[in-house]
Amino acid sequence: MTYRYFICDVFTNQRFSGNPLAVLPDAEGLTDLQMQQIAREFNFSETTFVFPPRLGQTRRVRIFTPAREIPFAGHPNIGTAFALAQEGAFGCIDGGLNVVFEEAAGLVPISISLDQQGDISCELNAPEPLRLGQVVSPAFIATILNLDESDIRINTHVPQEASVGLEFLFVELDTHAALQKASINLEQLRALADQGLSPHIHLYVMSDGEFDIKARMFAPLDGVPEDPATGSANCALIALLTHYDSAGEGDFRWRISQGVEMGRPSVLHGRTEKRNGTLTGVWMAGNSVLVSAGQIEL
Repeated sequence: MTYRYFICDVFTNQRFSGNPLAVLPDAEGLTDLQMQQIAREFNFSETTFVFPPRLGQTRRVRIFTPAREIPFAGHPNIGTAFALAQEGAFGCIDGGLNVVFEEAAGLVPISISLDQQGDISCELNAPEPLRLGQVVSPAFIATILNLDESDIRINTHVPQEASVGLEFLFVELDTHAALQKASINLEQLRALADQGLSPHIHLYVMSDGEFDIKARMFAPLDGVPEDPATGSANCALIALLTHYDSAGEGDFRWRISQGVEMGRPSVLHGRTEKRNGTLTGVWMAGNSVLVSAGQIEL
């Protein structure tokens, strides 16, 4: 049996930057074991497998890291929508269109349009409301990150779990230098996971320059030593920041940089909505670029 695949770089408009993704647009017939083997073979942060819908939506999408299946992720949704749109699976997109992917975390609406340069841009709506999890002491987080406790900034929040479909542990750092210096102590990370806490660590600093946020994400226990662009984490991050913002309502926009330290710079465009003190919407958008296409023989 032959299965087609596309490889695209996501959250960028330049090949060999952003976050690489493999997409199998017609995955009907693959077993769970085969999908995991294929994801391990590509060895990207995620690989997606596209199926006919079961709930009457546009497509059903399953997402695998090299180690396991996950319920939701950002760059796989953006990249899968792009890959299907660029091959014409949705028809003409000149005037923009909306699709909905069925995933383990729920329904993921995605809007597809052409930007001012004529490139395909996709924006996802997070599938779940913001959920806040446990907090972790700055001292413990510092040992995991090989940093000093003074590098951990706690003005807005202490290190805390949050999710809009996939859980991460969010840590604000005090300086860009600390963000660049951070690395993972695997023994301490395993100790964190043994306590039932998320071992997906998303670090960030607030920036007053070209970007509002500069970020890094580490998930080595899932086979992802560092991720160049993490849409699901940044969705949860801007939801978390909007939640803690004292503004009762407003529309907020965020330009986020990630992947620079890996040599794969990525740009993510987020927005949130708050009404009467309550977070009412979270979106993440970006470009993608096709790198290659091929076939897998099974």
